[in-house]
Amino acid sequence: MKALKVWKTLLVFLFILLPVAVMAQGLNPILSTDDLAKSLKDPNVIVVDIRKVEDYKTGHIPGAIGIFYGNWAPGKGGLQNEMPADDDLIDLLSANGIQPDTTIVVYSSTGTGPDRVNVTRVAWTLKYAGIQKVSVLSGGIEKWAVREKREVSAEIVKPKAKAYKGKFNKGVLVKKDYVKGQIGKATIVDVREPAFFKGEQKLPFVAKAGRIKGAVNLPTGQVFDKYPPGEHLEQCCFTYKDVAVLKNMATGVVGNDLAKEIIVYCDSGRVASAWWFILSEVLGYQNVKNYDGSMEEWSKDESAPMEP
Repeated sequence: MKALKVWKTLLVFLFILLPVAVMAQGLNPILSTDDLAKSLKDPNVIVVDIRKVEDYKTGHIPGAIGIFYGNWAPGKGGLQNEMPADDDLIDLLSANGIQPDTTIVVYSSTGTGPDRVNVTRVAWTLKYAGIQKVSVLSGGIEKWAVREKREVSAEIVKPKAKAYKGKFNKGVLVKKDYVKGQIGKATIVDVREPAFFKGEQKLPFVAKAGRIKGAVNLPTGQVFDKYPPGEHLEQCCFTYKDVAVLKNMATGVVGNDLAKEIIVYCDSGRVASAWWFILSEVLGYQNVKNYDGSMEEWSKDESAPMEP
């Protein structure tokens, strides 16, 4: 009887401490809806909804703050999706009470290609600003609310402002002249679809078709799977492929050397953020950079080497 009481006490003790232990371990960079649900009451976790304001107001994950994507990637210098000025980024983080040791979970919709990569573009910006723990939600609001019918809220969350004091990690961003100097040295990865990589197609804002000289191709479109899988099921959203599959895709193109320099690019620096995030934050490559100007900038420079 006495032993039974001891076991009951231990079980109660474990029941109380286990959630705390789970939270203390940190969140996976690619976060499941189940794991997010367990973390919503953690005071050090801030969930950021980057959809349009009207979508946020209609219904969002409980406790999430709304910061529209455009705040994180403004147009600048005639280019799209650029990194905000440091002072503007500090103001944005401060206004929303985000600190270097805050755990951030970014989510959006997954309905369109841009929607699916907006979250990693914001995650990359947060890492640039010096935020240590950043996750993106796999499946987005559709998996949370539509497929799994979890709770949503229309309450506008107003965060408490606090001056941001983080140290910027500017090494994750590179400019055109740096990329020019690394041709033949770094592994330069074009994350666009093969037709764009081969120069068969281009977007209207890109001056000419083609790729950066010496680049290899690792398309971002292959990162995602329709969910749930199976042609006979009605798909609600897109989720990230399993980490093992992503690793196999990556190593087949960039190899296994985690210390090598890798520069990713696309057309405007947004789509490239998906592979930047996977390589750097999920797979552990230690020297991954995103060329923010990408082909929008590169293709306008006659001195910038291109092929084919």
